[in-house]
Amino acid sequence: MSAATTRSRTPDRLCAEAVDLARAAAEEAAAPGVVGEHSGLVSEGDRVVTHFFECKELGYRGWRWAVTVARASRAKVVTLDEVVLLPGPDALLAPEWVPWSERLRPGDLGPGDLLPTDQDDLRLEPGYTGEDQPPADSAVSEEMAELAEAEDADVSPGTPAVQPTVPMRGSIASVAEELGLRRARVLSRYGLHSAADRWEEAFGPKTPMAQAAPATCLTCGFLAPIGGSLGQAFGVCANEFAPADGRVVSLAYGCGGHSEAAVMPKPPQPAAPVIDETRVEPFPLHPARDSGSVPETTDAETAELGHS
Repeated sequence: MSAATTRSRTPDRLCAEAVDLARAAAEEAAAPGVVGEHSGLVSEGDRVVTHFFECKELGYRGWRWAVTVARASRAKVVTLDEVVLLPGPDALLAPEWVPWSERLRPGDLGPGDLLPTDQDDLRLEPGYTGEDQPPADSAVSEEMAELAEAEDADVSPGTPAVQPTVPMRGSIASVAEELGLRRARVLSRYGLHSAADRWEEAFGPKTPMAQAAPATCLTCGFLAPIGGSLGQAFGVCANEFAPADGRVVSLAYGCGGHSEAAVMPKPPQPAAPVIDETRVEPFPLHPARDSGSVPETTDAETAELGHS
């Protein structure tokens, strides 16, 4: 058995009585009025004792000044060993340090900030690294040449003849960008699942809004579909009055802004009037002579009939 294990844990009497020496050392190390009452002592070994004093410093609740004193063998003079400020059992401590990559949260990235990604990030995997264009001496069929010209015309406005640079035969730039072939790394299956879990939690079928919705986003006319495998379960809301406008939503999500939830009826159309009051019909003050039921006669005929 070693000598260290046979040492007595009973505090040395002279070291335990050196409270004034310990307090003076603590007050010298701290500011005036910071050292509080003596809160206890502990034996650190043979003739080595640590005295504890309350700390009244603002912001150090539960901390205490620890003053260690010692006495040499067969000596009656107690000497000072060290003075430190240590946290107590109920001390107010700062949270455990966490690397920035683990404590970063969504929304912390501001304008101008750069967020690097690790080389072995589990959310990413190597992408396609092949060339977009075939070798210069490769044979290109007429159909492929026409397709390439059509694709280049779609990417840049105007016909190929008016482009600043002549499109190269066999260019599939638009297709490569659509398939992600120009990126060094693409989302891995883990990255897809983690993104789907976040979106499902924010705008998924288990949210209170979706539980009270009249229908799901799958049947909503404001849902903008997205491509890729995520398009089988998610889309983008395009309803400016919906709570998820411009957000990726689950197809099982829903809200009160569903396009078919409450269709406004068309305003009633008034029936055609029987009497058209918008037109002006001429009414002559003196009717035409031939407009009556009696034909016009001469004076002789009128005299015979007795007409005046």
